Amino acid sequence: QIISLVALGIILSILAYRSIKGHEVQRRLIFVMIWLAVSVPVLVPITFYHKITPVVKAVFDKIELLPPGSKILISFDFDPAMAPEIGPMANAVTRHCFAKGHKVVFMSIWGTGPGLLRTTLDNVIRPEFPDREEGIDWANIGYKAGNQGVLNVIVTDLRKMYPADINNVPLDSLPVLSGIKSCKDFNLIIALGGGFPGPKEWVLYVGDPGDVPVVAGAAAVTAPQLYPYYPKQLLGILGGIKGAAEYEQHLAEVYPRFADTPRPAVKMMGPQTLAHVVVMIFIVLGNIIYFRNRREARKA
Repeated sequence: QIISLVALGIILSILAYRSIKGHEVQRRLIFVMIWLAVSVPVLVPITFYHKITPVVKAVFDKIELLPPGSKILISFDFDPAMAPEIGPMANAVTRHCFAKGHKVVFMSIWGTGPGLLRTTLDNVIRPEFPDREEGIDWANIGYKAGNQGVLNVIVTDLRKMYPADINNVPLDSLPVLSGIKSCKDFNLIIALGGGFPGPKEWVLYVGDPGDVPVVAGAAAVTAPQLYPYYPKQLLGILGGIKGAAEYEQHLAEVYPRFADTPRPAVKMMGPQTLAHVVVMIFIVLGNIIYFRNRREARKA
């Protein structure tokens, strides 16, 4: 943070000098400043503290307050383009569910979901929770095509669309799915996505008709579309990297065992925060130059 403050001081000095010497900010100066704001935190990691907001804390509290052994469905409905934003929150909520001892079922209604799910399985579940057994503590039932048509079916009968898991093992023989006939039998659904179908469709076709608690994780560009559903139809929302960073930070505070666990969202917020600061500086500077030029024109 000290380095970032020094960097901002240098930026402000350069901008002040340029504003005095000329009547406009040159475009190349803007490019250079944005490049510095993004590259410096990457080369010299700069992190900021992220206090959890109510809409994110609602997701954390819902998972935290469920009794151990609760059944949770997590749907990976995103692609590699959204993975930098949604991947960290997927890892964080999965880590939290396993730390609480919940039974987790993974699925996807996006064709790219199973591949991204493997990243979470390899980076979170298998190395951090080696004692959890597939089929007993968690299951991966894979991908099904059909968009919201899939949701229309599984809200009443899960096995009509998913008769077996990704290893072709019948769901009836998996202890983790004992007592689960439809989505209505899950204690919570976590919808991770940012397109169509995504969290909105989970609310419309499963959450509301089945009276199932739903929380969402979404890319920043689509998160505003979900806020009208909060807090009744969506109990909580993780919006973009900021939401993921807040969740990672709070999880490490509540569970000290995760203090040294990688927090990619927190790291990504460094460059993003400084870039936003630079943009705001240029907005202020642009207004200063505009009013100064207008005053000089009136004098002339």
